Amino acid sequence: MLGKVVRKALVSAVGAVCALVLAAPASAGDRGASDSYSPNGAASASVRSANPLLESHNVERVRLGLPPLAWSSRLAGEAADYAAELAARGELRHSTAAGRSGHGENLWMGTSGAWDAAGMIDMFLEERRYFRAAPFPDVSLTGNWLDVGHYSQIVWRETREVGCATKTSRGMDILVCRYFPAGNVTGEAPF
Repeated sequence: MLGKVVRKALVSAVGAVCALVLAAPASAGDRGASDSYSPNGAASASVRSANPLLESHNVERVRLGLPPLAWSSRLAGEAADYAAELAARGELRHSTAAGRSGHGENLWMGTSGAWDAAGMIDMFLEERRYFRAAPFPDVSLTGNWLDVGHYSQIVWRETREVGCATKTSRGMDILVCRYFPAGNVTGEAPF
């Protein structure tokens, strides 16, 4: 029992420190300081991709029988701009709904160089252990949708495009992923 409590506390702490989820459910500049990862190109029919961020998203979606996401250079550009803004401010905080044009958003932060792109997305995917397919916000076995909000955005059936970028600053890697259309819509089921 104690191990389970400690594990849950650790998962909650890691989630709070390393990744934030959209603060509110959706409705119906210095790039030289880092390596910004925002590759161009659309997803092929195959899950395999030269883009590990896209591939990590699509492996899970295909596992669930959902259509793969397409890479959006536009969303990746917006993600790169916001990652640079977060790096300049030295904090991890979601943009406002207006600031992201109503797109979905997943954020992650961790020690610089400790995770590759797939590992960053894998931290979002680990939330699946607490996920249940039910109308949002009742999507978590813990009773708190924040415990699965990254995952539910990734597997939201209506989402069709993703674009991500990373930025390194102050010894931390920051990942921003933007989604269109946004998931985590109140009253709707993820799939």
